[in-house]
Amino acid sequence: MRIRLLLILVMALWGSAFASSKAAVGDVPHEVAGFLRFLIGALVLLVVLRAPRLPAAEAPRVAGLGMVGVFGYNALFFLALSLAPAADGSVIVPMAAPVCTVAVSVLLGRVRLSGARLLGLTLAAVGGVVFFLGIPDSGDTRLLGDLLFLGAAACWSAYTLLGSPLLSRLPAATVTVYATAAGATALGLLAVPALADVRWSELGPEFWLNQAYLGALPTALAYVLYYHAVGQVGPTMATSAMFLVPAFGLTCAWVLLGESISPLQGIGAGLMLVGAWMNTRLAVDDSGPMPADPAPLATDSAPSAVASGSPVLESRDTAAIFDAAAADVDARAESVRAAANGTRPAVDSALATELVPAEFDSPLPGSNVAAGEVDSSHGPSRPAH
Repeated sequence: MRIRLLLILVMALWGSAFASSKAAVGDVPHEVAGFLRFLIGALVLLVVLRAPRLPAAEAPRVAGLGMVGVFGYNALFFLALSLAPAADGSVIVPMAAPVCTVAVSVLLGRVRLSGARLLGLTLAAVGGVVFFLGIPDSGDTRLLGDLLFLGAAACWSAYTLLGSPLLSRLPAATVTVYATAAGATALGLLAVPALADVRWSELGPEFWLNQAYLGALPTALAYVLYYHAVGQVGPTMATSAMFLVPAFGLTCAWVLLGESISPLQGIGAGLMLVGAWMNTRLAVDDSGPMPADPAPLATDSAPSAVASGSPVLESRDTAAIFDAAAADVDARAESVRAAANGTRPAVDSALATELVPAEFDSPLPGSNVAAGEVDSSHGPSRPAH
């Protein structure tokens, strides 16, 4: 019961980050708001996780992952917040990211398109169309912002898929720390031209308390707590909690900002929720128990996946994305074999199920968890962050 309450707390933190980030964008340029949040988040992660060792050979790949999932995602996310309500983002990002991941995997032939999965994708797509048709006539900025939220979800999906090879070789905590640091550095460079426009002396205690909250709790601490919960109850149950994020996000947007979505948008959100949930549950059905001798997985499929029911690309294909050598596949096979023989801590296997999201607005793939954040043999584990 305590772990389940912990999961609810994590989802509440992630959901609240949409409204809190929107408030920050109201005080400073969106580039600065994104940089400050992830600068604080990276520093907290470095302190909490004590700067884990990163092999030099893996540094470029981890940095590249940070460019996609932290920099790319949040550059679009904070720009979207400056144009559209946080309420829209709290629905679009958590629901669209896993659907995008499944759709891409189907197109690449890595996941079979069953009738149930096709129905789920169709419901999610129809829900998205209905949601956008329900946008109140308030000018073009809200529509553009919502499209940017979709772009952010696509970045999160790419972050999820590309993170799988790294998670088979490195602890999720290590990838999270340094991907976040790399992304925060890039966000800082993006923010440099806007820093001169900030009236720093006029920023009151409320602004800095909000930034401290965003960086320390939804961006950093929530992922540490989430990983602990995954290790206790498993990735499947942890992932099921992700669907609480829109509820908390909409509630916080209404209470703190006075935002809401239209009735038609609510219908679209419901269809998106059902479609995303169906594909997440199907990921569990598609994955069987870990075989006694996992060696064949080294050539047939990746041993772990990431984020909210997201399917995994085959090891040779995902390795090719990062220009991995054949030795990487061998290392992956050794990693899976060691996990099956019990020579690695159980929490490592759980952590490898997801990097960020989801708030899906976070420094971990799939938690966020990625959100930041799926073991192909145990079902899904997180957008949005």
